Amino acid sequence: MSPARSKTPIVGLTGGIGSGKSAAAACFEQLGVPVIDADVAAREVVMPGSAALQQIAAHFGAQLMQPSGELDRAALRQRVFAKPQERQWLEALLHPLIRERIKAGLTEAVARPSVPYVILSSPLLLETGQDTLVDRVLLIDVDTALQRDRVLRRDGSAPATVDAVLAAQWSREKRRARADDVILNEGSLAELEAAVRALDADYRRQLPHIGKEERP
Repeated sequence: MSPARSKTPIVGLTGGIGSGKSAAAACFEQLGVPVIDADVAAREVVMPGSAALQQIAAHFGAQLMQPSGELDRAALRQRVFAKPQERQWLEALLHPLIRERIKAGLTEAVARPSVPYVILSSPLLLETGQDTLVDRVLLIDVDTALQRDRVLRRDGSAPATVDAVLAAQWSREKRRARADDVILNEGSLAELEAAVRALDADYRRQLPHIGKEERP
């Protein structure tokens, strides 16, 4: 049985970089909802000693490796978003591995007793087809200019790199058209937390009655 056909509903939580998706996921966790995080899966598949990390080092060079043996993710991001063909190579390597790790995590989470529903938190939920694993899509939405400003202040990344990341992700309009639920996150953290609590209450009432088939 695939995770999406389990009796336990799965909600796909997504949003562009700087949208507040991770903060929303943390709120759901505090409310007792299991969260499977695609970003965690992405880090796990390139841990020191992994086959994927060895392939990345061979392809891009040892300069992308930290003295600890870990991947320099910031340097890799700058490299691949400067050259689309390099990003395509990396995605072809990592996305299937990340998907399998996500599916394993979902299978474990939905099997836990007394779980109201499960969150799959993924920035590329829609872009990579991970939405086929979920029953609903929740978008954390934000104005694009505010999104860009948040990332520049948070990461200290070069503006060109941030713009390249934004351009590689789905547009705000395309995400909104695909989402079942939307939280607008342009205020304070307290406002985001209140919105998550309200939606959590709705999900606990409604999701057990949703019998949506897995999307093709």
